[in-house]
Amino acid sequence: MTATDAGSQLSKRDSKTRQRNLTRLEAKVNSERARARFAGTLDALEDKLNVPKQVKQKTAEAKVRFRRLADEQPVAAAAVAVAVVAVVGVTVWLVVRSVVEGK
Repeated sequence: MTATDAGSQLSKRDSKTRQRNLTRLEAKVNSERARARFAGTLDALEDKLNVPKQVKQKTAEAKVRFRRLADEQPVAAAAVAVAVVAVVGVTVWLVVRSVVEGK
């Protein structure tokens, strides 16, 4: 039996220690993965439930789509703008009228 043969064979105690250390390392890696997945899930929930953030994102997307529409079809964009102004105007008029009649 040479020195290399003795070094390659671990005692039962050394083998158990090494196995326990590997198990601890695996547990640590698994917990870090789980922690990262949990953090990702929390971030996704926060993004989804954050109403002001959602409104900002949807508004930005609508602006980009409207600008693209205005570049490609200016007449259609003008029609959309007139329709939006009409809807807002009618809504304001109805709200003011209901407030005035309520007094």
